[in-house]
Amino acid sequence: MGSEADQEDGRLASLAVVLPLAVTGFVIAAGCWTLFAVAGIHLRAELSLSNLQFGLLLAMPMAVSALLAVPAGLAARKFGARRIMLFCLAGLAVCMVVLLTTDTFPGYLLAAGGLGLAGGFYSAGLQFVTSNCQPQRLGLVLGVFGAGVTGAGFTYYLVPLFHEAFSWHGVPLAYLIVLLLVLALLLLLTDPDDAIADPQTETSLKVLFGHLNQQSVWQLGAFFGVVAGSFFALALWLPDYLSSQFGLQVGTGARLAQWFIIPGALAQILGGGMSDRYGSPKVISRSLFVGLVALVVLSYPPMTLFIRGVDATIRIEFALPMNVERIFVVVLGVALGSAMGSLQRMVIIESRNNAAFVAGLLLVGACSVAFLLPVLFGAVNHWLGVRSAVFMIVFILLCVCQFMFARFNRRHERNALLHPGI
Repeated sequence: MGSEADQEDGRLASLAVVLPLAVTGFVIAAGCWTLFAVAGIHLRAELSLSNLQFGLLLAMPMAVSALLAVPAGLAARKFGARRIMLFCLAGLAVCMVVLLTTDTFPGYLLAAGGLGLAGGFYSAGLQFVTSNCQPQRLGLVLGVFGAGVTGAGFTYYLVPLFHEAFSWHGVPLAYLIVLLLVLALLLLLTDPDDAIADPQTETSLKVLFGHLNQQSVWQLGAFFGVVAGSFFALALWLPDYLSSQFGLQVGTGARLAQWFIIPGALAQILGGGMSDRYGSPKVISRSLFVGLVALVVLSYPPMTLFIRGVDATIRIEFALPMNVERIFVVVLGVALGSAMGSLQRMVIIESRNNAAFVAGLLLVGACSVAFLLPVLFGAVNHWLGVRSAVFMIVFILLCVCQFMFARFNRRHERNALLHPGI
């Protein structure tokens, strides 16, 4: 009994060091992830970029993250999560150096692709924290780690601030310094045994996919991809949307977008913690419902109603005030964040032995949706000429997700009643 208590104390002590460092690293990685969401607007003016070139700068980090997510998860199992995290942070630091030294579009595009290493950090970091966590705390710990997405909100604040004071190039310099600091702390304060490598681990995708033959894992992964991908896509799109919709400066629109990203990222802690207490299905269903209500309001476009009276035509304007829109943007972010935290916990519990590999698959789904949705947003805006159509698209996606998850949950509960021992 004493040895078990000592082991538990040792695990908690390790988690107390591992989790803050992993979260800090992910905060910086997420900030690098969305660097071009605001800086790209300034680059477009500096280099006279076309819409296609600007779109490539936005999409490259997500596209490369989708490509790296699974290999990084496999490498974390084979070589150790800590080692892969250090490699990803070092790679991001190199990207910051490239951003500071280049002045050509190919150089910026190369750096944008390198920012996809943030996705590799996520896959390895998730393995890193789950290896030091007990199952009863899994939802909360995963939520805390996932809350590192708040780093994207810091970028939306820092880029306009540095651009007004000096130049947006000050942001890569600031991130470079912090990346090197986190890299040093990880090397000094964590033990390589925190995430033991297994050189004999299976890296064949065919065998690993065979281990994940449970249909529930793939369905939950698809739900997570839709919810998280919608969150990331809106995070990238909102600065430009808010600036255009209300005639604001780019910096003001970016700062308003933080009211979506930061509460949404922190809500992953809420979703994970509540899932530990009440169960993931309840939290997911209620979060998606709240998100759908917010999307209904946000989807409502400004319009003018003409009523033909007896002597005159009465004109009534319908438009959502900016302060009201801000409230529903916060609600939407919190709802999506809670659902993300709960879904992440549910998937990892289903396949904890392959946590890093599954995390990679989750990120592939989320980044693929986040890569495709902005393209769809732009196309629909061009065809319809209605900016709020982006919320209509997300509403349709989440409606399908809510319906499919309700069916999945009923089937899951029925199987649990019929086969209680399984």
